Amino acid sequence: MDAVTGGAGDERTESGSSVGPDGLAASRSVAKPSGPLLLGVRHHGPGSARAVRAALDAARPLTVLIEGPPEADALIPLAADEAMRPPVALLAHAVDEPGRSAFWPLAEFSPEWVAIRWAVEHQVPARFIDLPATHTLAWGKEDETALDAGEGGEPATDADEPADSQAEETDPRAAVRVDPLAVLADVAGYDDPERWWEDVVEHRGAGDGDVFAPFLGLEEAMGALREAYGSGGHDRDLVREACMRLQMRAAQREFGDDVAVVCGAWHVPALRQKSSVGADKALLKGLPKVKADMTWVPWTNRRLARVSGYGAGIDSPGWYGHLFSAPDRPVERWMTKVAGLLREEDRIVSSAHVIEAVRLAETLAAMRGRPLPGLSETTDAVRAVMCEGSDVPLALVQDRLVVGDVLGEVPRSAPAVPLQRDLDRIQRRLRLKPEALERELELDLRKENDAERSRLLHRLRLLRVEWGEPVASRGSTGTFRETWRLRWEPELSVRVAEAGVWGTTVFAAATAKAEADAVSAPGLADVTALAERCLLAELPDALPTVMRILADRAALDTDVGHLAQALPALVRSLRYGDVRGTDTGALAEVAAGLAERVFVGLPPACAALDADAAEEMRRHVDAVHGAVGLLGDVVGSGRDAGSGSGAGQGEGTSAERRGSDGSASPPHGDLRKRWHAVLRVLVVRDTVPGVIRGRAVRLLLDDGELGQDEAARAMGLALSPGTPPGDAAAWIEGFVGGGSGGGMLLVHDERLLGLVDAWLTGVSAEAFTDVLPLLRRTFSAYEPGVRRTLGELVRRGPGERGGSGVGGAGIPGFADEFDVGRADAVVPVLRLLLGLDRMGEGADGGFGGNDLVGATG
Repeated sequence: MDAVTGGAGDERTESGSSVGPDGLAASRSVAKPSGPLLLGVRHHGPGSARAVRAALDAARPLTVLIEGPPEADALIPLAADEAMRPPVALLAHAVDEPGRSAFWPLAEFSPEWVAIRWAVEHQVPARFIDLPATHTLAWGKEDETALDAGEGGEPATDADEPADSQAEETDPRAAVRVDPLAVLADVAGYDDPERWWEDVVEHRGAGDGDVFAPFLGLEEAMGALREAYGSGGHDRDLVREACMRLQMRAAQREFGDDVAVVCGAWHVPALRQKSSVGADKALLKGLPKVKADMTWVPWTNRRLARVSGYGAGIDSPGWYGHLFSAPDRPVERWMTKVAGLLREEDRIVSSAHVIEAVRLAETLAAMRGRPLPGLSETTDAVRAVMCEGSDVPLALVQDRLVVGDVLGEVPRSAPAVPLQRDLDRIQRRLRLKPEALERELELDLRKENDAERSRLLHRLRLLRVEWGEPVASRGSTGTFRETWRLRWEPELSVRVAEAGVWGTTVFAAATAKAEADAVSAPGLADVTALAERCLLAELPDALPTVMRILADRAALDTDVGHLAQALPALVRSLRYGDVRGTDTGALAEVAAGLAERVFVGLPPACAALDADAAEEMRRHVDAVHGAVGLLGDVVGSGRDAGSGSGAGQGEGTSAERRGSDGSASPPHGDLRKRWHAVLRVLVVRDTVPGVIRGRAVRLLLDDGELGQDEAARAMGLALSPGTPPGDAAAWIEGFVGGGSGGGMLLVHDERLLGLVDAWLTGVSAEAFTDVLPLLRRTFSAYEPGVRRTLGELVRRGPGERGGSGVGGAGIPGFADEFDVGRADAVVPVLRLLLGLDRMGEGADGGFGGNDLVGATG
C-alpha cells in the first residue's frame, strides 16, 4: 500500500473528520468533486474505514474500484458469506511454484474491506484495479529483495521499504518512501509523526459534516509531496498507477463518472493526473508474468502486526478493531476490556480501578495537549492504576488485547487445493480447530481419536506444515502420551498449497513426500530419523521404500560415527510397535544389523582421536549403550518380527532361533553381552582416549559387569604416575562426568574418591594448571548437595570413615556406623504399615517368602 498511508506507522488512522489547521489545508463544505470519486486512505485504519463508508453512502456510486489484484474479482461475492469473518487475506500463488506467493490482508477496519462490504450489500459491482498478481509474483521471482515471496505482493511494494531503499541517504525520494508522514508532521511542528496523525486526523470531530473534505485535504497534501518527491524513488509505483488509470478509464466508459476509487492516498495525485492511454500501455508492455491462482485464506491479528514481520502491518490491530467497533466512549469501553482480562488472570481489579484509569488517561491527554486519549495514554494509565507499575501484567494486555489472537475464517465454498479440503475435513472430524492462540494439546495414544490427531500432526510435519510442535510431557513419561504446542499461522495455508503437489489427501501427500525425502536424504542419520517419523505418522506405504534405502545406506556407510548416530533413532522407533500397533519387524532387523556393525567398528574408530573427536565419540558410546539396552530386550524377546507379521512366533521358525540345547535364542545372539565385550576391549586399549576408557568402565560398573574392586583397580592404573595428567583428567571426566550420577558414586565409594584425591594431590603445579579446566567442568555438573558432601569427605580425608568413632568427624547428620538398635525400633511400624500383623502367625513373618523385616536384623 502507499507510502503515505503505510510508512508512518500503525497506531492511528484518519477518521471521517475534516483534516484541520495543523498541517493540512482545511476543506470546508466542498460538494462531491467532478469526475471519479478518489478516496485516498491509510490502510488498516479505522478512521479511513469510517470515512470511506460515509463517503460511499453519500455518493452512491454505480461501481467501486479497489486497489488490489484483478484476479480476485471473482472472489468478491464471498465477502457476503456469513462464514467469512475477517481478518482474512487474498492469497496469490504461482501455479507451478506454490511456495511463491503474495498476500493482501484485510481486517474489519480496513478501508478496502469496508468498500467491498458496501458494494456487496448495495449490489454494486466491485473490481480490483491494481497490477495483476501474475506480474507481481513474476517481479518477486526476478528480485526477491523487492517483493518478499513469502509475504510480498502489493502490500509489500506499497508500505514496506522499496527495493531501492538502500540508495544514498541524501536522496530525498528514498527518505520519503521510508516515512512520508514525517515530512508533513515536521511542517506542522511535530517531532512525532504518529502523534501528529492522531491529533490532526483521528481525534478530530465531524467538523462541518462534509464527508469528502478529509479526502480532498489528503489529496492536496499528497499532491504536494508527489510534486516534490515524484515516485519516491520507486519506479514500480509508476507501473502500478498506469494499470490503475487504465482500469479506471474502462469503468468510466461503462458507468460514467459515478465511479468511486479506494486506494492508497499516495496514488491519488497520480490517478488524477492526465495521461494518455498509449503512455500507460507502454509502461505495462513486456512485464514478466507467471500463471497464478487466488483464494481467500484466514489471517490473524498477529500477522497484521509489524512485529510479526509484515512491514505494511500495524502494531496494535486489537486496539484498531476496538476503535472501529466501539459505538461510543471508546476509552471507557477499552478500560473495561482490560479489567475483564486482568480479572480472568486472578488479579484484583475493581470498577474503581476502571474509573481512575479513565480519569488518568484523560488527564494525561490534557497535559500533553491532545484532543483525546490515545493508545499511549491508555497504556500509561493501565500500567499505573491496574498493573501497579508492573510491566508483567501490562505485557499480557499488550499481547491479548492490543495485538490480539483473532483468527479469521473463510467459507468452505472458497477456492482451495484438494489437499486443503481434505485437511479441513479431517480437522472437523477430529474436532481439532485451527486457532491463532498458542495452546498445548495432551494426547493419550490409547484413545482412537487422540491417536488419529497424533498421526495428522506428524503427517503435517512431514509436509513442512508446522501447525504443531511436540514438547515434553509434564504429567507422564510413558510412550502412550504426547504433548503438542499448537498455533495456526496464515502462512501455513501457503505450505498446504505447496504440499499439494505431493497428493490430494494428507495421507497420500505425506507418503509421497516421505519417499522423496528418503531418496534425497544426505546421510544415514537423516534416513533413520525419517523412518522414525514415518512410524509416528503411520505411513505403511512409505515404510518399505524408507527401510530399503535405510538398509542400503547402512550397508554402504563405513563411518562408525554415522552408524552410532543412526542407531538410537531406530531403536526409539521400536517402541511404537506397542503403542501404535505398528509392524516394526523389518526395523528391528536393520537395527540389530546396525548394532553389530557398530560393535565391530567401534574399537578401531576410537583410536588416536583428539580431544574434540574423543568427546563426540563418548557421546556416541552413551547413545549406543542406551540403544543396545532397549534393542536387546526387543530382539531377545522375539519381538523383532513385529507385532503383526507373525514371523518368529510359534514352533515353525528358523533353526537360527534355536541354540545348541534347543532353547530359543535371538538371531543376533545376546546383544548386551556382545556390547559388554566391546566395552571391555575399550577399557584395556591404551590407544583409546581416556574419556572413552573411563566411560566404558563406568558403563560396565553400572550394568554390574564390573565389580567395585575391578573398577578401583582400573582407576588406579589410569591415575598411576606414569599416565600423563591430561589423560588421567580425561579418564576421570569419562568415569564420573557427564551428569550421569558420578558424584554420588564418589560419595558412596570412598575408595574411588581416595584414588582421585591422591592423584590430584600428586599432580605437579605446571600440570595442575592444564587439568584444572577439565576437572572444573566435570565437578561443576554435580548437584550442590553432592559437591558439598564431597567437600566434607575430602576435608576429613576419604577412607577414614571406618576409623572414626561414634561422634567422630563424619558427614554432618550421619553416624559413622549403622545403629542397629534404632533400626530395630522401626520394625513394628513397618509391620503395621505393611499389614504383616494381620496375616496370621503362620506366615513366618511376612508375605510368604518375603523376609523384608528379617533383613533388617
